[in-house]
Amino acid sequence: MNPFVHFSTLARYNVWATRRLLGTVAAVSDPDYRRDMGLFFNSIHGTLNHLLVGEHLLWFRRFSQGVSPRIALNAEEEPDRARLAERLLTGAARWQPLIESWPADRFDGALSYTSTRGQSVTSPFAATLVHVFNHGTHHRGQITAALTALDQPCPELDMVYMLQEEAAQR
Repeated sequence: MNPFVHFSTLARYNVWATRRLLGTVAAVSDPDYRRDMGLFFNSIHGTLNHLLVGEHLLWFRRFSQGVSPRIALNAEEEPDRARLAERLLTGAARWQPLIESWPADRFDGALSYTSTRGQSVTSPFAATLVHVFNHGTHHRGQITAALTALDQPCPELDMVYMLQEEAAQR
């Protein structure tokens, strides 16, 4: 398997799914957007902030700069929902160029970082990168469950639909 093709696909999917989800979330009233829906990070807003923290403020910096900022996973880094959406989309778009900048042997290596609990961790590089994209998929799924509970429409987020759209555009 070509790691560039695999991880570039995951990065494209991350942008595509984030854009689709945020387009649907934009129509949700502010009280419903901020309502505690029983999600791990309570609300749609809390979960989107967690994605900003985890995917962009922690993992992206670990992969791109080799640093592990000290930040709480439940931090509200962006209270403004429109700005939060912009930051999530901008952050998602940064992964593919980063992936394409690495030499092929990088995917066979390890990633060393400091966990949010202050522990030194070394994990397989490629598997940890898979975790980053899987983590986003997990939390987008939680948000679609909240949308369903709010009787709101949900976007179709299966990767196969992105692949079909891309094929139709060729």
